[in-house]
Amino acid sequence: MSVLNGKHIVLGLSGGVACYKAAELTRLLTKAGASVQVVMSEAAEHFITPTTMQAVSGRAVYTSQWDGRESNAMPHINLSREADAMLIAPCSADFLAQLAQGRCTELLGLLCVARPMDKVALLLAPAMNREMWAHPATQRNLAQAVADGAVSLGVGCGSQACGETGDGRMLEPEEIVQELEVFFTPKLLAGERVLITAGPTYEAIDPVRGITNRSSGKMGFAVARAAREAGAEVTLVAGPVALATPRGVTRIDVQSAQNMLEIVDQQAPEATVFIATAAVADWRPAAVALHKIKKDGGGAAPQLGLVENPDILARVAASARARSGVLYCVGFAAESENLLEHARAKRERKGVPLLVGNIGPATFGQDDNALLLVDSAGSHELAHASKRELGRQLVVELAHRLAAARGRNPEGVNP
Repeated sequence: MSVLNGKHIVLGLSGGVACYKAAELTRLLTKAGASVQVVMSEAAEHFITPTTMQAVSGRAVYTSQWDGRESNAMPHINLSREADAMLIAPCSADFLAQLAQGRCTELLGLLCVARPMDKVALLLAPAMNREMWAHPATQRNLAQAVADGAVSLGVGCGSQACGETGDGRMLEPEEIVQELEVFFTPKLLAGERVLITAGPTYEAIDPVRGITNRSSGKMGFAVARAAREAGAEVTLVAGPVALATPRGVTRIDVQSAQNMLEIVDQQAPEATVFIATAAVADWRPAAVALHKIKKDGGGAAPQLGLVENPDILARVAASARARSGVLYCVGFAAESENLLEHARAKRERKGVPLLVGNIGPATFGQDDNALLLVDSAGSHELAHASKRELGRQLVVELAHRLAAARGRNPEGVNP
């Protein structure tokens, strides 16, 4: 269940071509369980109709302070009091200027000024031409709006409707939803620096062939996203996978187990948590052919000598920072049978406080999973769910374990 479930969002549209994204944004928010009340400026109506926004939100759209549906003639009060947050998407350069000056010439500006600031957050998704975005007045107005309590979600970079390319695009709807989830998620991992490995490794045989496995990286990416939502600074070391980087996560791409080890060795000294979700190949070819190995026509297969890859998790767990408790290590085990038995043995062998097990063939490439948590106290199952949800659950489990390991009250972990 999304953290947005049950939240009521007032979605404000100011004038800009990015209004076309508001329909998809509304659809995604309602899909996540939020209710959406759309409020449009007069300029926004030139880019998308209230009828469209009413259809996707399931609610009548407000465009005027003088809307006769409100018995007290105060939609700027009523609508703001019902909201869990206000989101302006798109937020134009002109509307940023209105916010900086506290102007209330239309209902949307009135709502922003009239909202209870201690209860209803104001989030901004700016959208404009790259020159407008870079203009000192725009940056000054944005800084003033943030100083007055608004939260800027930032902008994207890419092609713009005018034909130019650069900063100033409104974030994509999926990215805005991620930012809202970050905003509403309790910051259980605030102050933590989390290093995560994810996906398979690829061990080259020759320039066109290699040894790998079926890991998609989806579980590791879900954990990375959940950790960032919970307030952690997250670095994700990813094997060769076709997945988008979660917003706010630093991603480093690698190929082989040795590549992954090098990056982990570089990053681990700054981390406070290491989560090894990657399915690292146990062996690699002893020698890599410079050219594609050809069939000789006689049916003889090439003889591949294999050498063992380094054990990244065991190496990190044996470090002085991990042994002293400064670095908390979490391992993953993908098994095909006897999960509890193998997970217990692997936890002891690796020397980690927490080992997370799953049945690899049942989850590789899938969007859902079931996890078995094994520690010194026993085992605990996280029931079958989406990897997204399991990532959130695992972060909660991790936060409580970190609190206990560091002598804090687990019930009061960075509320």
